[in-house]
Amino acid sequence: MRSLWRSMRLLKPYWHMAAGGLISLLIATGAMLEVPRLSQTIIDQGIAQGNGRLVLWLSLAMVGLAVLRAVFQFAQGALAARTAQGIAFDLRNALYDKIQSLSFSYHDQVQTGQLLTRATSDVEILQRFVGQGAIMFLSAVLMMFGAVVLLFSLNWRLALVMVVVIPITFGLFGLFARRAMPLFKEVQERLSRLNVVLQENLAGVRVVKAFARERHEAARYGEANRALYDIHLQVNNILSLAFPTIFGVFNLTTLAIYWFGGLQVIGNTLTVGELVAFASYVGIGFFPVMMIGMIVAMLSSAAASAERIFDILDAHSEVVDKPDAQVLPRVEGRVTFENVTFRYFEGGEPVLKEVSLVAEPGQRIALLGATGSGKSTIINLIPRFYDVDEGRVLIDGYDVRDVQLSSLRSQIGIVLQETNLFEGTIRENIAFGRPDATLEEVVAAAKAAEAHDFIMGFANGYDTRVGERGTTLSGGQKQRVAIARALLLDPRILILDDATSSVDLATEYRIQQALERLMAGRTSFIIAQRVATVLNADQILVLDRGQIVARGVHEELLATSEIYAEIYQSQLQEERELRVDLAASEEVAP
Repeated sequence: MRSLWRSMRLLKPYWHMAAGGLISLLIATGAMLEVPRLSQTIIDQGIAQGNGRLVLWLSLAMVGLAVLRAVFQFAQGALAARTAQGIAFDLRNALYDKIQSLSFSYHDQVQTGQLLTRATSDVEILQRFVGQGAIMFLSAVLMMFGAVVLLFSLNWRLALVMVVVIPITFGLFGLFARRAMPLFKEVQERLSRLNVVLQENLAGVRVVKAFARERHEAARYGEANRALYDIHLQVNNILSLAFPTIFGVFNLTTLAIYWFGGLQVIGNTLTVGELVAFASYVGIGFFPVMMIGMIVAMLSSAAASAERIFDILDAHSEVVDKPDAQVLPRVEGRVTFENVTFRYFEGGEPVLKEVSLVAEPGQRIALLGATGSGKSTIINLIPRFYDVDEGRVLIDGYDVRDVQLSSLRSQIGIVLQETNLFEGTIRENIAFGRPDATLEEVVAAAKAAEAHDFIMGFANGYDTRVGERGTTLSGGQKQRVAIARALLLDPRILILDDATSSVDLATEYRIQQALERLMAGRTSFIIAQRVATVLNADQILVLDRGQIVARGVHEELLATSEIYAEIYQSQLQEERELRVDLAASEEVAP
């Protein structure tokens, strides 16, 4: 429950609305508690004594109290709603900011569907309790306390019934709550799993259709949906048993009141008006007990959601600015790795082992090696997406851990192998890193990336919307937009993670020609699958199992590196076989 108590701090910015809601609640509760006393007076002094004038005035007073109660209940509800929505607003912003600030290592381990559930469903559940459930709880306590005090003021002997009944009722609620509380957390966990399946299928819908796996994925979703259905039934069964049990206790209590109270009326130790008022106060006192029962269910669910939310808000980001981090000045682009060792997970095998390299300003560094050799890890360490375990990464002599992340990453242009575009126009996507860029600057970057011609082929040109994740563009078009996006930053350091992998040979040639001009004066790191694309690099680094096993230019490596020569020869062989296959297909073609 610590997380739930902690969530109450979210009320602090809205204390004035919460205070207004509490005052409104006190007035509405006072008005409701006064009605049975007026009923007693109407019966004993008005109806019993034939005083019609008193009956009229007290009836009008009851109407007035009803109006007063309605007005302040509305005020309390409106203030509670504003408070609840404010809390939800703050929570969603806090979660988004935290998720954005967490390092890549966190996102490597957490599923997107889990994060979506916590930022939506869990926030809604928690805000409902903090903004409304807490007020309901205060209302229930005030009503119950006021009703019990008034019951004892009317007839303390008869009121002893409530002293026995209320603890029994709370004990029953506690019994049901103890069984239900673990289930509420399981509900949210199963909802998260359902959202994970849904998110994966929406993101990969083309793959699902391409492999005709709709039935399989529907079955997987149905299984997760059935699990959520089953846990909801378990919760509902417990609640369905709880409330009839409590109503049964209430009915027995009412019967006891009328039995013992009726005997006192017959014995002239209690008036009819007092009995009616007493029965009304019993109802008023018992209704909060029922409210508290519902609040317990709400509390159980909110506690589970609060724990899941604070799991994210308390998550530790491994990559953060130091308190004394300085702004990285405009760099020349000298990148140095000094005996760098890196593991993705603590206790895991090193992905990089004592890697050292120096890239001078303006040099082009090519990284070659098999999948898993450490190429992508090297480029991920330059913008400090991860922190090294041992050694240092330096830019112009500055340890990347000692400078502000924003000033570091703003000077690095990155084009990843997996292109991500955002829903919006082509112009907005190119200007993503520089929203204030002029159209002329955007066009210049697009021309340099060989993207201008196909963009102008669209009816709306640069105002063409790309759709979610850029689905309206081809793979090559998306890649060229991503290259333009990086180039618009005019970065001193350029990272190209197999940036031409999604384009045809003709487009690749045009992009390579543009990159030849654009990489001049910039330190460039290039991951490429084809040796032919990096023949003119100033340094070619060959990686194997996290280590640099060879370095040099093309001619040197052919003569000195067996691995490089093997990669080069295998690619030449593949190209020869491809030419033979093409020639053969042309011969048999009609």
